[in-house]
Amino acid sequence: MIRLNAGELICELEPQLGGCMSGLWLGDVPVLRPPPPGGLRSARQSGCYPLVPFSNRIAHATLQWQGTLYPLIQNNAPEPHAIHGVGWQRPWEVLEHDERLVMMSYEHAPDEAWPFAFDCSQTMRVAGNSIELTLAMTNQSAVAAPAGLGWHPYFVKRANSRVSFEATGRWEMGPDKLPTSRSASRGLSQDCATLDVDHCFDGWSGVAVLQDDALKVRVSSTLRRVVIFTTPQRDIVAIEPVSHVNNAMSLVDAGADPATLGVEILQPGETLSAQMTIDVERAS
Repeated sequence: MIRLNAGELICELEPQLGGCMSGLWLGDVPVLRPPPPGGLRSARQSGCYPLVPFSNRIAHATLQWQGTLYPLIQNNAPEPHAIHGVGWQRPWEVLEHDERLVMMSYEHAPDEAWPFAFDCSQTMRVAGNSIELTLAMTNQSAVAAPAGLGWHPYFVKRANSRVSFEATGRWEMGPDKLPTSRSASRGLSQDCATLDVDHCFDGWSGVAVLQDDALKVRVSSTLRRVVIFTTPQRDIVAIEPVSHVNNAMSLVDAGADPATLGVEILQPGETLSAQMTIDVERAS
């Protein structure tokens, strides 16, 4: 485990467990959900983990790309889909770290989870009451490959939590957790206690605010799509900056425009990068 701290902000990381953030606190107040009492067994239990080389789902764990069918691993049983890429299930190597900065890398060789080689770097830096994350991947295959990036932070949902952001569209989701259609949306400004949502919003302004009686958290990103996930029964609110809409790579295979959906097509040696910043302050 690696600990970063600046002022009151404390971040704990588990590079060997998917390069995840096991927790983030402002003093003794958790910003992200803390690890379970017995410790983390998976990055999916963590406060935040990277999404690479795609976010959300690829339908039925099958990628069809440039005329070739690639079966993928169903990596979130009992779901039949491939979910959130491979980075969250692989160990990351620490390249450099001190009390305020960590740099990690992951090199992917083609396997049954993802058929294209890439390398990826992740940097986390704390300053004041902010943490800045940078994620970058480079296509190391000899052919063009689809690519996507994002993060999956789980913020603590306390009494009187409210989430607010602006967007232009929302992708509706079917019972199979795959998108069905896009509708116009102005985003959300809603109390989280009764909010039941698991949708991708596009045309995102790049800023979302989660505020309660204890903290005001501002999430900002260079990405322009965001997935929001919470239910009345859950004690978390996921605010996930992502580069493409849910199941985008399958939709591209069905004839949709990659650029409209946010799918990047990286030529050999090309790089895709993104940033996310979490700013935290005590509620006034």
